[in-house]
Amino acid sequence: MSEEAEPLLRLQGVTIARLGTPVGLPRLDWTVHRGEVWAITGPTGSGKSTLLEGLLGRQRILEGTLERGFIDRLRAAGRAIGLSSEVMTLVSFKEESWLFSYQRHYYQQRFHWVEPHDELLLGQFLRSGTKADAAAVEAAAERVGLAGRLEQSLITLSNGQIRRARLARALLTKPEMLLLDDPFMGLDASGRAEIGGLLQGLLADGLPMILVLRPEQIPDWVTHVLWLEHPVRTSAHRPPPTQTEISSHVAWQTGVPESHATPVVELTNVSVTTAGKPILRDITWTAREGERWTILGSNGSGKSTLLSLLYADHPAAYGNSIRLFGRQRGTGESIWQVKAKIGFVSPELHLYFHEPLTAAETVATGFFDVLVYRPTNESQRAEMRHLFEQFGCLDLWDRRFSQLATGEQRLVLLMRALVKRPPLVILDEPFQGLDGTSIERVRNWLDRDLRPNQTLLFTSHYAQEMPTSIDRMLRLDQGRVVEVSSVGTGATTGLAGSAG
Repeated sequence: MSEEAEPLLRLQGVTIARLGTPVGLPRLDWTVHRGEVWAITGPTGSGKSTLLEGLLGRQRILEGTLERGFIDRLRAAGRAIGLSSEVMTLVSFKEESWLFSYQRHYYQQRFHWVEPHDELLLGQFLRSGTKADAAAVEAAAERVGLAGRLEQSLITLSNGQIRRARLARALLTKPEMLLLDDPFMGLDASGRAEIGGLLQGLLADGLPMILVLRPEQIPDWVTHVLWLEHPVRTSAHRPPPTQTEISSHVAWQTGVPESHATPVVELTNVSVTTAGKPILRDITWTAREGERWTILGSNGSGKSTLLSLLYADHPAAYGNSIRLFGRQRGTGESIWQVKAKIGFVSPELHLYFHEPLTAAETVATGFFDVLVYRPTNESQRAEMRHLFEQFGCLDLWDRRFSQLATGEQRLVLLMRALVKRPPLVILDEPFQGLDGTSIERVRNWLDRDLRPNQTLLFTSHYAQEMPTSIDRMLRLDQGRVVEVSSVGTGATTGLAGSAG
């Protein structure tokens, strides 16, 4: 049999157990040959990430056989290989390692000065565990769009930048097979095209690759799809319609209708600079009670920094003119008084959430704006159960948060943001890791069940994810407001009057 025809991987009747679940993935038959590019897709919690971890040897195989033919051939050629992870590299959303662990840091720490002995620079992260020299590290950073950031502290990188850094480090280890868990998560159209082009180049160089993706994100260079449904099925890939950006999907009109509703967020000439680099520049904007806003912009435009100012996480909030609920920030209120009126979720919060709680206990922390569990009363538990039922995940109630799939964890943190019915709801890319069914359930809930006096601020790179009730848009570019628009007629207030 030629090397081209010999399987790289072969699974026969494989059942993989994920920690905390009876069976993570039952009786799978699947073969991967050289030259094939596989995408794995399926509903939230179907076992996609579990399968990648099983291929790597991180999850326990209860029955069946898993053959890694390409490793056997490398050994036969004289290469000393102990663990599969020596030649297979996994790039995932919430990867922990001896080098950097989110459990050793806290969420707000990325906005503050870091002790030198605790600081890990991007260049150090990329170089560690590899034999790469300085030139190779610099080239890898440039290849994934992180040129010029090697001296930046790893903890200050955004979610999207961290994912790029992990990919660069994976390439520097020179793997024989690359496993990618949702590599386009959190990237705008330009970033997806850039990383997609990089992956195509790696494939052209002969690097085998398996990707976990949502169906609508599968690129046309994928040749086969493994659908983890019931029953499991495989197919040759047929490219689906491309997801559109929000800006090209909605008919926005410049300006917003005049309103006399009570201001909830008032920013006047707000600027933020980090390490001498402007992040936000002269932002003036008002969001009022009951309004539904989407905040748009490419990766690095300043969206997450803007939202962190509102949620009392960023210290620059005290040096700027920021009024929340009619009160100037920094006039005596505690951060807990601010957070009491806000529900918040973001990819960064997800990364730093590592409390030993069940899903229900995690949601319950949303009532108290802390990351530790406190007892709830009957009314609070009823509200929690309502959300679990509405979002179709009541079966997660007693399961440990740490043992849930990434998408299930994101759903739990979403419920945490919504459970207390706060006056201001901030959802920063809330649907990362969720399947289409879960996204539709949450979108419908936001459109139907958000109260008229609740204000919504929502970010996403996909039109399909935006709730239909959103009718106002703030666009940022390189830290500046470049557009304030609305849906429909009656828009009378343009950029110059966007603060009022």
